[in-house]
Amino acid sequence: MTNRRELLQSGAAVLGAAAGLSPQAARAAWNQAAFEAQSLAAVVKALGGTAAAAESRQVQLQAPEIAENGAVVRVSAASQLPGTTQLAIVVEKNPNALAAVFELPSGTDAHLATNIKMAETSKVYALAKVGDRYYYAAQQVTVTLGGCGN
Repeated sequence: MTNRRELLQSGAAVLGAAAGLSPQAARAAWNQAAFEAQSLAAVVKALGGTAAAAESRQVQLQAPEIAENGAVVRVSAASQLPGTTQLAIVVEKNPNALAAVFELPSGTDAHLATNIKMAETSKVYALAKVGDRYYYAAQQVTVTLGGCGN
């Protein structure tokens, strides 16, 4: 009998093959250093940024001021910067700061919405990549019931 992990791995391989990815290609796309980073600066460096991220009014972040449940916090990010190729969500005080990263094909509208987990009250960043530079918007989100690690 197959255990759960083997079943999930084989299912992921089938889905990857259907999408045209080999298991090796799917693993190559995973940026372990970025997801293990503990700060905005470390995330930017791990994602390939060549300088510190700069705050920009052309990057927008929408998040609740108060999240009643840190296990499910709805956020959206957008960039009006021409040539945006990546959007990421970074949560300053999470065990792993990088919550999500999305690659945007050329011609794609740079706007996304997703649910994230937050361990505690923290600053949340929307991070946009243009060329080899990163730009961000930030907002403080107060968590009243814990999510990550609780």
